[in-house]
Amino acid sequence: MAALRRIARERGGWWHAYVCPAHGVELEHGDLLAGAFPEGGARCAYGCRVDDEAVRGAWLVLSHQAWARHLRVLAHRGERAEAVARLVEYTALYEELAVERHGEAQGWMLRGRLFHQALTDAIWAVNIGHTVLTLAEEGTGDLQPVLPLLDSLERAALDARAVLTGQGQLASNYTAWLNAAGAATGRAAAAVRGREWDGRKEWLEGDSGLYAHLRVAVAEDGWEWEGSTYYHGFVLRAALLALRGTDPAELPTDVAGVLAGMTDALAAVATPGGILPALHDGPYLRAPLALEWLELVALAQQLVPSTALDAVAGRARADLGGADDGLDRELGGWFAGPPLPERPAPGPLTLFAVAGYAVLRVAGIHALLDFGPHGGSHGHRDKLSLCLYGDTTPWQPDPGQVPYAHAEFRDLYASTDAHPAFRVDGLEQAECAGRLLAADERSVTAEVTEAYAGVRGVRRIVAGEGYLVDLLTVTADAPRRITAQLRPGTALDVAAQSGGAARTTWYGDETLHGWHTALAGVPMRPVSRPGPGTADDPQRARTRVDLTADTDRVTFASVYQAASAGPAVTGVTADGAGLTVRLADGSTAHFVPED
Repeated sequence: MAALRRIARERGGWWHAYVCPAHGVELEHGDLLAGAFPEGGARCAYGCRVDDEAVRGAWLVLSHQAWARHLRVLAHRGERAEAVARLVEYTALYEELAVERHGEAQGWMLRGRLFHQALTDAIWAVNIGHTVLTLAEEGTGDLQPVLPLLDSLERAALDARAVLTGQGQLASNYTAWLNAAGAATGRAAAAVRGREWDGRKEWLEGDSGLYAHLRVAVAEDGWEWEGSTYYHGFVLRAALLALRGTDPAELPTDVAGVLAGMTDALAAVATPGGILPALHDGPYLRAPLALEWLELVALAQQLVPSTALDAVAGRARADLGGADDGLDRELGGWFAGPPLPERPAPGPLTLFAVAGYAVLRVAGIHALLDFGPHGGSHGHRDKLSLCLYGDTTPWQPDPGQVPYAHAEFRDLYASTDAHPAFRVDGLEQAECAGRLLAADERSVTAEVTEAYAGVRGVRRIVAGEGYLVDLLTVTADAPRRITAQLRPGTALDVAAQSGGAARTTWYGDETLHGWHTALAGVPMRPVSRPGPGTADDPQRARTRVDLTADTDRVTFASVYQAASAGPAVTGVTADGAGLTVRLADGSTAHFVPED
């Protein structure tokens, strides 16, 4: 017997509160379409049951959003009667509940009507609008009762956007979704009324419209200003949803360039196997996020196609383990014309000078150096972090972030200690930006001078012949305790060697070998200790390694080689101020740090 499905009758709260207070994991969703909060409380993977007002409000967000997405699926699959009936039900519910901005929202929020946040309202409204647009392609007579809902949602988006832009926040990621909501619901209402949509000026072309937002929110290197993979994709997906029915050839040239650049940014940071590093705030691994990546790729491939995005979709589908609802497969014909030219594949080095990321690819290693701006409220204290991935293995990933309502774990995953960065005297880095010093096709060097008073850090990564060299130099104005951090996302073996050197072996779908030492005879202590792994499960312990020296200047030198690469590295020697790497074919190479 099929489970009873019903739409919840209450307004939603803030989804980030759907987190276990003891373990920091997102609580299990259960059947979100059942319309009733789980009996006995929301379950945690570690056996907790959590039931309080904030968690109930968060569950309601997830439930209403699941229903809105489900309606889109019903519309695409031709299950019209149920889709229309539920839309009519939501029309009455919205008129009953969403009569004013949510009084229980936190003071920092741009308040919504159905949910605490106007952003959450907008995401829900986008799905409602596209459900109606899809249904309207087959007729509109039974959709007339839904017009009050569409009109109310468009007005709410307009009101919220006016508040936001009145605060000077045109670049906010909220703006992208408010414009997408206005465009979707306004276009849907026009379709139901049998009229041509006249909202392009308001929602796309106007001073506060989507195009204006993209022009100020996205830098010339293609990154959304916050420098977060999640929020970058979040804004790009909103833009693609807002542009339904648009001919790509008729987009303003600069806007088309922005959208192409945003696509290139994702393609460049993604590994060949489709892993998208969770740079700065954003979930490390989450099923609803995998669905969002599938939707984004399905739409982007119809506008600015990129072969690299196919791997992202494949990875997202694998992460879902067959649990996707297939919506992305129903989105063909999204635009009113053929796509723009295919995007070029990334080269050996991709440099994002404004966002402050460099991606270096060498012999099965996908290395990402973070040296850019802090990133606002979504920034992490991780300057000069070096993330390492295989095609499908997160050897040393950015750890991501937990749901924001968990203050302790959120701070932990924003911390320096959680990242493959450097620390001085065990202290946190200040919120700061680094800068690029040099780059070519085989190397990149960046520095940071404001992470600690009187301290300069310089990191140089170089593509060797089948291996990667990492030279991290930290100089202080007095002797300090300086630590280079290894933060694995996989199982890791550590073997200490004479003179304070160490060997590491990183496991997963692929294996990585590491050699670690300090130059110029500086004594180094490799200390391994358990610590929390990635943010999808803070309780999953990983072996962390701190390479530490007590001095006023040290260069930590590491060499990494994927097990599949060759010729094999047979030895690494610190000699004077440089590093010599020996290979199985008898060749050697010498590397020196940047001054």
